[in-house]
Amino acid sequence: MTTRLFRSSTYAVSSLQRSLSTAAAATTELKPHSSHPRIDPKGKNIQWVFLGCPGVGKGTYASRLSALLGVPHIATGDLVREELSSSGPLSKQLEEIVNQGKLVSDEIIIDLLSKRLEKGESKGESGFILDGFPRTVRQAEILTDVTDIDLVVNLKLPENVLLEKCLGRRICSQCGKNFNVAAINVKGENGNPDISMAPLLPPPHCVSKLITRSDDTEAIVQERLRVYNEKSQPVEDFYRTQKKMLEFVLPGGIPETWPKLLEALNLDENEVKQSATA
Repeated sequence: MTTRLFRSSTYAVSSLQRSLSTAAAATTELKPHSSHPRIDPKGKNIQWVFLGCPGVGKGTYASRLSALLGVPHIATGDLVREELSSSGPLSKQLEEIVNQGKLVSDEIIIDLLSKRLEKGESKGESGFILDGFPRTVRQAEILTDVTDIDLVVNLKLPENVLLEKCLGRRICSQCGKNFNVAAINVKGENGNPDISMAPLLPPPHCVSKLITRSDDTEAIVQERLRVYNEKSQPVEDFYRTQKKMLEFVLPGGIPETWPKLLEALNLDENEVKQSATA
């Protein structure tokens, strides 16, 4: 039986921190995993990971699935931004790391994630969708040490599309919602299909309050993509070997992608909603 929610969050905190204190993570025995079965809409105890380059849409689709399935969406990027805005002891250190487009250290990410798990446990949360973790093989090994991930969804887009998406991102400084002003129309090359994504524009009352994230400059985005390709793509191989990987190339914007993603996950949106209200 799959171990649920870090074998209790209390265990997770101590295990995650203990794993980081060792000189090196032990080699994990890779286990075969069958193809992803149809999800029981009443079984909300899923444990998923979303992978993908910065700007691919991990947060967008992980949060939609979180709302549909009734499990928490835990985005380490959000945890970092919350810490940055808190003026806590890590805020200045994190600001320097983020503005340079570098990866936040394992120790900091584990600390933030551990605190989030403790908070979730106190609220009775069950299951999770992780977004932005693990980002290195070491993190993946630590995660495997303390829980059994059911499925890893790897979202993909060409790099030129990712760059355009990231440069189009905007945040409303008042309500905090995310928008995107980029209208993407990229001709497919080498047999790949065309990709079109309509902008996700804000309502009128947010237009004058839009801001750009400090790390969404072309130089920083390109550096983030370079770091991801160098450090995080081996994580894909880690989960691919375990046969837990679902590769998903986004066909377009949300209207085109959402139904195809549900189909790939063997999910029926109407069935899940009916079950939730039963």
